[in-house]
Amino acid sequence: MPTYEYQCEKCEKTFEVFQSMKDEPLTDCREEGCDGKVRRLLGTGAGLIFKGSGFYITDYRSSGYKEAAKKDSSSSSSSSSSSSSSGSSAASSSGSSASSKP
Repeated sequence: MPTYEYQCEKCEKTFEVFQSMKDEPLTDCREEGCDGKVRRLLGTGAGLIFKGSGFYITDYRSSGYKEAAKKDSSSSSSSSSSSSSSGSSAASSSGSSASSKP
């Protein structure tokens, strides 16, 4: 059962009430000597606790998806290493041509 928070419009006191979702919302203030109307406030909700070693999106993937992901990661790592070596040679050649111009 959820806990609802109410605020009195007359005395502006806030209080919490543990009640069922099927119950009608309260209408009268619970403070002594106050006969003001109350309104239900928006709640922040309940906390969420994950227990265990962890939850990952790959925990529930099919075996075909996992195999395709491994192939993609191995092919992208080999292409990135070749592009990084060619990129460094291009930078060194552009650096030597820039120094010979002035």
